[in-house]
Amino acid sequence: MQDLGRRIAALLRPGDLVLLTGELGAGKTTLTRGLGEGLGVRGAVTSPTFVIARVHPSLVDGPPLVHVDAYRLGGGLEEMEDLDLDVSLPDSVVVVEWGDGKVEELSEDRLHVVIARAVGHEEVLDDVRQVTLRGVGARWESADLAGLAG
Repeated sequence: MQDLGRRIAALLRPGDLVLLTGELGAGKTTLTRGLGEGLGVRGAVTSPTFVIARVHPSLVDGPPLVHVDAYRLGGGLEEMEDLDLDVSLPDSVVVVEWGDGKVEELSEDRLHVVIARAVGHEEVLDDVRQVTLRGVGARWESADLAGLAG
């Protein structure tokens, strides 16, 4: 998951919104850690569950990474307004765990990453993940998302 995050980071630019979906333990924060490495940001990327959001400034003149965990937030965008994500978005890469149905209004262009544990022979394969990448909007029309598998 971390390696996939580094590969996705190569496609990201300021203003990108990335929504991560997956059950607890699916690898959302691990993928975000890889995004942080790929973007060259400062600080350890850990789950912001209790602080809701963390900003990781760039060490390489790139965009900062704003990492949001919306798990504990029940409402939609209104509840997240205090985070000022709309202000951060143009200059940052904003990654929102558990953001489906909560932050889509921030941008017409966004990348949805859905992570599921693979199942085989009636058991969950803990180390295997199925990841679906879906770009929404003109920003992602020409992106080679299929080329990220590997």
